[in-house]
Amino acid sequence: MAKDVMLQFVDVAQAFPPKRDPEMRAQDFREIAERYAPPTAEDQAGRCSQCGVPYCTVHCPLHNHIPDWLRLTAEGRLREAYELSNSTSTMPEICGRICPQDRLCEGNCVIESSGHGTVTIGSVEKFITDTAWEEGWVEPLQPGPARGQSVGVIGAGPAGLTAAEYLRVLGYDVHVYDRHDRAGGLLTYGIPGFKLEKHIVTRRTDRLAAGGIVFHLGFDVGKDATLEQLRHKHDALLIATGVYKPRAIKAPGVGANGVVDALDYLIASNRKSFGDSVPAFEDGSLNAAGKNVVVIGGGDTAMDCVRTAIRQGAESVKCLYRRDRANMPGSQRETANAEEEGVEFVWLSAPEAFEGGEQVKAVKAVGMRLGAPDASGRRAPEPDPDAKFDVPADLVIKALGFDPEDLPVLFNAPELGVTRWGTVRTDARTMMSNLDGVFAAGDIVKGASLVVQAIRDGRDVSERMHAWLKGQKAAHAARNKMEAA
Repeated sequence: MAKDVMLQFVDVAQAFPPKRDPEMRAQDFREIAERYAPPTAEDQAGRCSQCGVPYCTVHCPLHNHIPDWLRLTAEGRLREAYELSNSTSTMPEICGRICPQDRLCEGNCVIESSGHGTVTIGSVEKFITDTAWEEGWVEPLQPGPARGQSVGVIGAGPAGLTAAEYLRVLGYDVHVYDRHDRAGGLLTYGIPGFKLEKHIVTRRTDRLAAGGIVFHLGFDVGKDATLEQLRHKHDALLIATGVYKPRAIKAPGVGANGVVDALDYLIASNRKSFGDSVPAFEDGSLNAAGKNVVVIGGGDTAMDCVRTAIRQGAESVKCLYRRDRANMPGSQRETANAEEEGVEFVWLSAPEAFEGGEQVKAVKAVGMRLGAPDASGRRAPEPDPDAKFDVPADLVIKALGFDPEDLPVLFNAPELGVTRWGTVRTDARTMMSNLDGVFAAGDIVKGASLVVQAIRDGRDVSERMHAWLKGQKAAHAARNKMEAA
């Protein structure tokens, strides 16, 4: 059983006036705890049917060997379960915490499909690797034999860190460049600590640094060095910057004080949790305490914002989303968690204007209705002119998603090819951009997506880069041989 739950019951028992012998009362509470405590990871893992078609694995972007490490966990062979889990993922304990399992592995569990409730795969994955760290099973990063070639990785998010790890193991010198002062990208600054504890990310990046990966933090490509200068410095480059440009709202009053971008709000909160000085948090600009908060959007970032606002002590938190619950892009599990914590969802609603002048006081909203399906197949929302209302707001957080920044301008690299959406244009087979030796992976290629997909891209691009670098080295050796002859 879960020992921490049992101990909580025992502590409660010992806090009350003694009507019975304390040891007997404690035993009473132990029996209650054993009866009602949540199942352990081993119990959950034992529920896996080891089905003939492992839909959980099929629907995992990393194609993790889920039934196999569930079986090992159920048998108590935790170290083997960890090693198998770690063989396909560089960050299993992170994925266990933040993956939308209800849309991926757990949502496709055979037991879930039969109506008996899914195996809690994410919790087991988290448990396996947390145990591995505690027991010292997570080995240091061991670089392979030196190849005499170096790789530069632009972006210290999940795609960049994953590629850096695999390439270092293959024997390359790896340098990671990131504009933030801590590695991790959105893992560090975009996801709240209550979902992903920051030491979980830090111990991963510390392990990479100890393995010889060199981090250049606070480094702005385009200012501190151009893309072309980095190309001359390294044998190959990987662009894995992610997408950080917030999608805009075009409405009167959007520039008022108190109308802020989601990422600015989340970064301020995360920096505060690190103990940093954050003036915009301390003066209340990016702090929800005591305020009526309105979050606009229905994705995972919006859920992070509403749940952060609750924890900061907001007076009220409302989430406006232009579609209904069934059509929201965010995790249904996250939505349910937010509702349990006191967030009010205002479905089928969108902002028309922000009132209050210099400081926002309210959101003028319009009701929406779902019309014909759009190009993606989802029913397009359209305004209902007869449904208008005001929502009091001291802080409005725009969480409509992210687009790519203008990398050719940002990197001072007009020659870099991008799509009409601003993502880096790559060859689907090689994952290389139009620039020789410059690869790209993650959200900067696919658009805003999942952390687990970024990890998959990092793994895939490391293989493509390795093949290309080997080819370059062989071609160079052949040229030298011909010149010598």
